[in-house]
Amino acid sequence: MDFDDDDFVHISHDDCLPTSDDPAYLDEISSIVASLSDALWPVNKTIHDNPELGYHEFIAHDALTSFMSTQPGWKVTPSAYGMKTAWVAVYQSPTRKPGPVVSFNAEMDCLKGIGHACGHNLIASASVAGAIATATLLSRHSLPGKVVLYGTPAEEGGGGKIRLLRAGAYSDHKVDLNLISHPGIVADTALMRTTAYADLSVEFFGREAHAAANPWLGINALDALVTAYNAISALRQQFMPGDVVQCNITHGGAAPNIIHAYAAVRYVVRATTQARLRELISKVERCFAAGADAAGAKFKVTRGGSYMDHVPNRVLGRSYTRYFNALLPEGAEGIPVDAGADEIRGRTMASTDQGDISYAMPSLSAGFAIPAGKGGQGPHNPEFAEAAGTREAFERSLRVGKALAGVAVDVFTKEGMLEEVKKAWRKDVGK
Repeated sequence: MDFDDDDFVHISHDDCLPTSDDPAYLDEISSIVASLSDALWPVNKTIHDNPELGYHEFIAHDALTSFMSTQPGWKVTPSAYGMKTAWVAVYQSPTRKPGPVVSFNAEMDCLKGIGHACGHNLIASASVAGAIATATLLSRHSLPGKVVLYGTPAEEGGGGKIRLLRAGAYSDHKVDLNLISHPGIVADTALMRTTAYADLSVEFFGREAHAAANPWLGINALDALVTAYNAISALRQQFMPGDVVQCNITHGGAAPNIIHAYAAVRYVVRATTQARLRELISKVERCFAAGADAAGAKFKVTRGGSYMDHVPNRVLGRSYTRYFNALLPEGAEGIPVDAGADEIRGRTMASTDQGDISYAMPSLSAGFAIPAGKGGQGPHNPEFAEAAGTREAFERSLRVGKALAGVAVDVFTKEGMLEEVKKAWRKDVGK
């Protein structure tokens, strides 16, 4: 039964495909990934130790495409779809028969000034390991289908996956679903749900005058900005849980002794769903208009990048949970089997372009914990960048790669699973 509650859609998945307790092919997957470890570690280390900003991930691009080119049966296309650092690697089953098409995304970019403080080197390693293990099993067991691994640039605000979507990268290969992961320090989760995000640049235009001699001749653009800022601050009293509005003033005037003819600010707006994001942006834009009206100024809003919220697929999540928990040391806390509990702990106020993928096709974005540094800081902190470069963090990413491969193999081998995945996805995104 579906019902609405404070802008969330709660969906019954009682009709999802049942799964067995013992994940198939687990030992074989583990052996394949273990055999990759020594060769993949230098690739992971190269990416981590040479952090590159979005659309400039040249070292990462070359390291990953070179590595994939050494893997039997893979066809690698560097600098794909009009982006110098995007790439695609494709493995077609030797059966040449039609079957599911499972894709993986590998991220590469860093954060400005703090390196790989979001652990994208680990995301790449997990996806590479998972994709290769899946392809190897397709070959060994003559399973029909295709595996596609995408090198996706510029997740940190550049929307590389969105550009790939629009360029036809996923539709060209008739991709059925997509798998990815993301590191953190808190807990492991199969059902990561992120927020919708929009970037707004706002300019206010007034009229310059001398602030002491004849200020009455001016129209103060900075007053318009500050009034809008204060209006948004007052609006926060009516924010819903999950509403986030942040800003930085990019131009506050040229000198203190003039009435400012120009002022500018950049806002980031986040909300739990696309629908709520649209509502919140409308409210914020009315504050911009109110500030301009109060000062007698004009204003202009320029939309920047935006990311959709990530909608996790519970059928894929159930499969991932089974594999991941089976890979844990005895006595370790696993992912909750109850999907509702897991989705609660997988909720984050962060945003990612994987959200746009989740509206285009079924998506699994698994969260995994790595050992934190001394201060216990999570992503987007210099301490986390250091933690993401350790061998232990790399080994954790390989464990995730094994579980992702398990999900993919389930899709290839379990009759009816792909249909159940797509049925759940259509419910979740309202298609």
